[in-house]
Formats: sequence, C-alpha cells, structure tokens
Amino acid sequence: MTQEDGEAVLSLIEKTAMFTPVELSVARELIDIYLGNPQQKDYDIVVVENAEGQVVGYMAYGSTPLTEGAYDLYWMAVAPNQQGRGYGKELVLWLEKKVTDAGGRLILIETSSQPKYEGTRRFYLGLGYREVSRIRDFYRPGDDRISYAKYFGMKE
Repeated sequence: MTQEDGEAVLSLIEKTAMFTPVELSVARELIDIYLGNPQQKDYDIVVVENAEGQVVGYMAYGSTPLTEGAYDLYWMAVAPNQQGRGYGKELVLWLEKKVTDAGGRLILIETSSQPKYEGTRRFYLGLGYREVSRIRDFYRPGDDRISYAKYFGMKE
C-alpha cells in the first residue's frame, strides 16, 4: 500500500458497512501508522487493484508476536461493488504464499458471530480455514469471537 492508496482504502472500508465507528477509527489509525512509520514491523498492509488500477481491496496482516511461524490476518475488506470477483480470494492466496515462502506454518483469522458476517465466515471456510475456537460474548453480549486457522506443511 502506498500513500496514494490510503484514502481509497478508507473509503472502501466505510462503504462495506461492516465496521463500527470505533473500528473505522482504528483502521484509520493503523493505516496512518503504516504509511507514516515504515520502520514499524507489527503488521503490513497490501492492496489489490482491478484492471483499471483502482484499489478494490486491502488486507492487514503480520507475524504473531512471540510465536514461531504463526501469522495473523488482522483486517480485510473488498469494495462492495467488487465483491464476488475473486479479489478477496486473491488477497488470501497471496498471503498464504507469502507465509509459506517465509517458512510460516499457520494463519489465524478472527471474526464476529454477528449475522452480517455469515458471508465472511463462509468465505474463510471455502478457502480451507477451520473454526478452531469461539469465545462467547467476546465483543459484546451476543457477539462471539470466532477464530479460524489454516496450517501449512504440518499435520493439524
């Protein structure tokens, strides 16, 4: 992601209507830190563009602190008018290759149990991720945190 991509990414995040105002604020903060402090190593942000060169999706990921070969996919979004065209899958497959090329063994993804995330959960399951944990009422009463994982180069 470049400086020029920042506003496009924020715009597509807002248009998804999947993020709360607090989450939007955090996304903006993370993007600002990523673009303003390239020395930080906590996470990376990448974008995917359509054939016309427009940013249509983004993903924030990083190696999980204090682990060997584990990575977190922290945030991901695809512009609503571009969903279903393979951009999300392209981002995840890109990350899987990056992780395996680096000798990584595991990608973790966390999401909400809210009904609006049903498509998101099906998306990850369709890419071979498995639900590995659920913490009831984590985000708020009635909103569980669901964790998905995919292992590489080892038995689960």
